[in-house]
Amino acid sequence: MKTYRIYINDNTLIIADKLPDEAENVQQLEEKDFNFKSFYENLGKLSATQYALISDDPKALFKELKKSFTIIKAAGGLVQNAKGDYLFIFRNKKWDLPKGKVEKGEGMKEAGLREVEEECGVKIHKNGEKLCKTYHVYDLPNKLVLKKTNWYSMTVKGVPKLIPQKEEGITKAEWLSGADLKPVVKNTYPSIMDVLKAGNLIKEKV
Repeated sequence: MKTYRIYINDNTLIIADKLPDEAENVQQLEEKDFNFKSFYENLGKLSATQYALISDDPKALFKELKKSFTIIKAAGGLVQNAKGDYLFIFRNKKWDLPKGKVEKGEGMKEAGLREVEEECGVKIHKNGEKLCKTYHVYDLPNKLVLKKTNWYSMTVKGVPKLIPQKEEGITKAEWLSGADLKPVVKNTYPSIMDVLKAGNLIKEKV
């Protein structure tokens, strides 16, 4: 089953051929005549936090929906050190993972490595497999942006000191063990939870 999740602040729009098992308190929307701009503008008046468009062909529906947006590509990493701890940053009062926009002429994987190194002052030893993709919507003057972020598994040698890039609003960069993730899970973005699930740091059930 192909499932797409588009995150809009604290709301989620699920596009799938059936409702995911873990989905709770979901309001199903009509696929026919669905207009994302209208849905987005009325979100504040709706009561649920998860919404679903169920389609026989979710891939085609998602492709059609993407025409409503300006697409921005970004990439980031889930970085593990030699002790098995993971790299997290604290930015905008939430726990996050290092990521940033892909520059012109740059590949997604290459951009992810560069952003992690710039934001945390580390040298990546191995830039591994792609873990997942996440989609996030926000608005700019006169346009809706869909940010597509590719996330990669990365490693560093030893346990290097972290230097948070303060000019990017990062106030902390820390190594956390898999057992220390409770503060992160309590105060992060839904898209980051997807990355943690893809990296097997937390269980599938939300």
